[in-house]
Amino acid sequence: MIRLTELRLPLGHAEDALRGAVAGRLGVAVEDVGQITIFRRGHDARRRGRIMLVYTVDCTVRDEATVLAAHGGARDIMPAPDTAYRFVIDDGARIAARPGFTRPVVIGAGPCGLMAALVLAQMGLRPLVLERGKVVRERTVDTFALWRRSILTPESNVQFGEGGAGTFSDGKLYSQVSDPRHYGRKVLAEFVRAGAPEEIEYLSRPHIGTFRLVSMVEHIRAEIESLGGEYRFGAHVRDFVMRDDGAGGQRIAALRLADGAEIVTGHVVLAIGHSARDTFESLHAAGVAMVAKPFSIGVRIEHPQSVINTARYSQPEPIPLLGAADYKLVHHAGNGRAVYSFCMCPGGTVVAATSEPGQVVTNGMSQYSRAERNANAGIVVGVTPEQDYPGGPLAGIAFQREWERKAYEAGGGAYFAPAQTVGDFLDGRPSTALGDVVPSYRPGVTPTDLARCLPGFAIDAIREALPHFDRKLAGFSMRDAVMTGVETRTSSPLRIPRGADGQGINVRGLFPAGEGAGYAGGILSAGIDGIRIAEAVALSLAGRKVEQALQRGMTHATEAQ
Repeated sequence: MIRLTELRLPLGHAEDALRGAVAGRLGVAVEDVGQITIFRRGHDARRRGRIMLVYTVDCTVRDEATVLAAHGGARDIMPAPDTAYRFVIDDGARIAARPGFTRPVVIGAGPCGLMAALVLAQMGLRPLVLERGKVVRERTVDTFALWRRSILTPESNVQFGEGGAGTFSDGKLYSQVSDPRHYGRKVLAEFVRAGAPEEIEYLSRPHIGTFRLVSMVEHIRAEIESLGGEYRFGAHVRDFVMRDDGAGGQRIAALRLADGAEIVTGHVVLAIGHSARDTFESLHAAGVAMVAKPFSIGVRIEHPQSVINTARYSQPEPIPLLGAADYKLVHHAGNGRAVYSFCMCPGGTVVAATSEPGQVVTNGMSQYSRAERNANAGIVVGVTPEQDYPGGPLAGIAFQREWERKAYEAGGGAYFAPAQTVGDFLDGRPSTALGDVVPSYRPGVTPTDLARCLPGFAIDAIREALPHFDRKLAGFSMRDAVMTGVETRTSSPLRIPRGADGQGINVRGLFPAGEGAGYAGGILSAGIDGIRIAEAVALSLAGRKVEQALQRGMTHATEAQ
């Protein structure tokens, strides 16, 4: 197989044009080209009115060796790499049958925990999955109760429950993590097997949407259980029981649940997500090493989707093959703060995403169709522990809570969110009414001054950034656009350091993973890290060393959203 990159064809090209482009690039006759598989398809919309599709393809061709030799050294023509996933052990069932074996435990059933449990189950290691929330269908009912009736269930909401926070999101499946072992291909392939559209395996910026994610989560659970895995819902881990590891350190020995049950295990995948604040506190109390890390805070901004489409596509309607337009914006403000768009949701809604009483948190969500009236995105400002919350590893949590509580107060209670038009925000005056852009946040919004619920440096940086964003994306600072506060859960406010073998640096048998531990940012990167950690657990159970390639992934995980 030969891989070709950067094949550019106009939007709406003829069906056979791709084959002709492949033959032309290779300098062979069309009839010499065999099977063509699209590895990736993106688009380039930088030139107004002229959108180009950009392909990476794998193909067979007659006399492949001669063709490759003729293009030796070309950056865009190469042998197609082997991206097949291979398990790191093949004797998991034998390991699980040994006397004294204790099954690995995965805490959390979000994207990271799901993929960790799935790969452990596929290797025959029969994982036990502990999820503090409910099964995804029941969780959906509880989440809608907050959105429709202002009723919060602290253990079952956007943050907690089967599927994790990513279930109520845009379902984006792209990432900036380094992935030399092609874990991402494994994640996408498993999602397709669970019911996702096949296009996610080749689109450069794929997404699924909430409703499809719900059924996919159920299919993955069914496979884990069919392979000997087990789920326990409503299983809230309260305490981590340690013992001496014989070398002057600690080792995980058991988990104690809120109902008093104790689970003996020597291998725990900690996939708890970025909002399990009480679990972070329990880990800290147990002496688990952790450090504060940067994250971002800000607001959700909403525009009519037609405004974004016009700015990107030169027309108000979505382009059928491409869908509703998205954007990505960055500005470095004069006060030294970076302002950027986060988790952009074309044709979506702003949702209530709190997990604690008396606080307001926003997030963005969309369905697969991305057909709602408004586009929304977080407009957020970077914050750092050194500058903004220097009080230790849990100080970022306190910082988040402060602004979430102020947002609840500014919204007037009942989980209404504070909102302000862009025009009023730029003019520095509170909003008393909204304009033509109808906010999608439920249970509702209260027009006010967002300066009541964000730090002054964030207000100043966003106020400076909006006109700059308008110059990049016409209409962005339209006066009736709506800003809703606050967005605080952009990533975990702390990191739990782990070694090259995937285990906590001062607790053996504890494997920090995913977004909550500070090693991912989004569904795909969380799933990738779940696979990486599942492999580390499997190798530990087998008494084998972690491979060098896996070690690089352990120590150089990258966040992206």
